Amino acid sequence: MRVLIAPDKFKGTLTAVEAARAMHRGVLRAQPDASVELCPVADGGDGTAETLCEALGGTRSSVVVSGPLGAQVDAPLYLLDDGRVVIEMAQASGLALLGGERDPLRASSFGTGELLGAALEQVSEDGEVLVAIGGSASTDGGTGAARARGWRFLDGAGRDLEPGGGALVSLVAIEPPEQTHGATITGVSDVDNPLLGPTGAARVFGPQKGASAAEVELLERGLCALAERIAQDLGIDVGSIDGGGAAGGMGAGLVAFFGGVLEPGFEAIAAAVDLAAALGRADLVLTGEGSLDLQSLAGKAPIGVSRMAAEAGVPCLAVAGRVALEPSRLAEVGVSEASDLVSASGERRALDEPAAAVADTVAALLSRYLHR
Repeated sequence: MRVLIAPDKFKGTLTAVEAARAMHRGVLRAQPDASVELCPVADGGDGTAETLCEALGGTRSSVVVSGPLGAQVDAPLYLLDDGRVVIEMAQASGLALLGGERDPLRASSFGTGELLGAALEQVSEDGEVLVAIGGSASTDGGTGAARARGWRFLDGAGRDLEPGGGALVSLVAIEPPEQTHGATITGVSDVDNPLLGPTGAARVFGPQKGASAAEVELLERGLCALAERIAQDLGIDVGSIDGGGAAGGMGAGLVAFFGGVLEPGFEAIAAAVDLAAALGRADLVLTGEGSLDLQSLAGKAPIGVSRMAAEAGVPCLAVAGRVALEPSRLAEVGVSEASDLVSASGERRALDEPAAAVADTVAALLSRYLHR
């Protein structure tokens, strides 16, 4: 039996690479003679860069940049063997970097711009930088990142705005830098929310970043002002871009200020690791993530894997920390059977010994599947 193992991260406990290795141990316990191929995946969230580096080969370095509220952080940068560079917004401007200290109006994407500048120095004029734009603390429409690359955002008196999305309500002019880059910048994300409106950056993701109802409305007004100025000063309609609202509007910012393109995260990563070819070699695929729930259906990697598996005619099993989808719903997206760590191993073990819990759960799931 040829088994393909293609999980995403188990957020907070295992990276995608660690999850794949744990699943491998579980497969061999249930089927010692199985031929196993590991192909960890991602969808544009945190862990994307490491996953690509593991799959495609590359080297990791780090750059000191400004965190979301200005404190310095070490942010990783991955130079892949194929010449591309991958960075993650979460590592430079991420919500997880703040701990309990949240300031949704002042949080900035400036550090992501610094990290992007370092990445651009590593690629040729016709090269490519992949930017995973999940997990941000900011809702500034990418203006912080643009500032780091020489853009200016001015109020009515010609003064530079303060950092963060809260100041954007005072925006009256945008001034581009004198020099631009030549490399392709591709933003990848697991959401396709627009910049503005009820499903936009401020109203959907602002509360997750600590914004009160009043602050959400202020951020929405700021992003509206930014979209208007981008349209008038740059001639770009960022309000209509799928994914423009990703990472507090960083999706729109990449397009407007960096000439970037946006791609659905899972699709971009699946193409990069050639998941389709790996599925063509498999008799069975195993996938998983921290939680299989309704959000998983909106572009998360495991459901992307199961759908591709179904198209290829390959059965798919899934393991997750928690499974909140009914078996019938999972079957609709190509998952034949799923098991969760909490039910199989208990919540404490799932958190304290996640790799062992994954291996045990996979072994039990595969044994049931093979002998039913």
